[in-house]
Amino acid sequence: MYLLSRSFRLCFRLLWLSTELLLAATRHIPAVLLRGRDRRMQARALWLQQSCRRLLRVLHLEVDTRGPVPSTGLLVCNHLSYLDILVLGALAPAVFVAKREVKRWPIFGWFAALAGTVFLDRERRTRTGRTAAQIQSLLKSGQLVVLFPEGTSSDGKTVLPFKSSLLQAAKNTASPVSAGALKYELEDGDVRQEVCYWKDMTFFPHLLNLLTKGSIFARIELLPVDRSTSCRKALARHLHSVVSQLNGMECRFGEPARAGLSESGLPNVGSASLALLSQSRS
Repeated sequence: MYLLSRSFRLCFRLLWLSTELLLAATRHIPAVLLRGRDRRMQARALWLQQSCRRLLRVLHLEVDTRGPVPSTGLLVCNHLSYLDILVLGALAPAVFVAKREVKRWPIFGWFAALAGTVFLDRERRTRTGRTAAQIQSLLKSGQLVVLFPEGTSSDGKTVLPFKSSLLQAAKNTASPVSAGALKYELEDGDVRQEVCYWKDMTFFPHLLNLLTKGSIFARIELLPVDRSTSCRKALARHLHSVVSQLNGMECRFGEPARAGLSESGLPNVGSASLALLSQSRS
């Protein structure tokens, strides 16, 4: 009976997912392509937000958001799964920065390209400057840009070290910076193996298994962060500390676990941010 229920759920959700992707592609034409070039990036971000919200329903993924959702500037977050894009994309109109390999992912790569994702080629460092310039241009135009500075996804046991190269854009434009910490819970399974997408996992088997699950729960804690640090590497260490603290982990990125903390033991991000963090914990 259990296997029959899983099979039925898989077939139903596959059909639903296919329908939603087809509808998203169809909506992309009037929502984005028919807009003027000066409005196209914002139109893509809005299209992505609407599409992500619909796809979350297919996966029966519920999101608990804590803290102020930014509408502009740079949002830095830990990276666990391709689901992160759906969760964060549903919060606000945004442009994502992703590694070049994502462009080749089935379904999600196509989805990301239509949404105007900035793809980063980490194997060619000479192109990092070009990507940073793109991010800087987006920030200047008032867009919200989402960055996963770990550079890859993980199983969530710890927050991997943050790469600093793309953070300079936020300092150059004096844009607001927010930190985000993502966690998942699974009603009937193992989050590390069935929600997180990492190491040498294969996309389609992972997605098909995920479609058989009952409910997925995501929690995202958001916090505005003080970006007035001496350099981008210091900003990377500071952001890593904040995200680690939001996730209830020790910071293991080139500084003591309590570095960058106030006397209260919370990330040293300013009194207003500390108040927000305290509220999110309650």
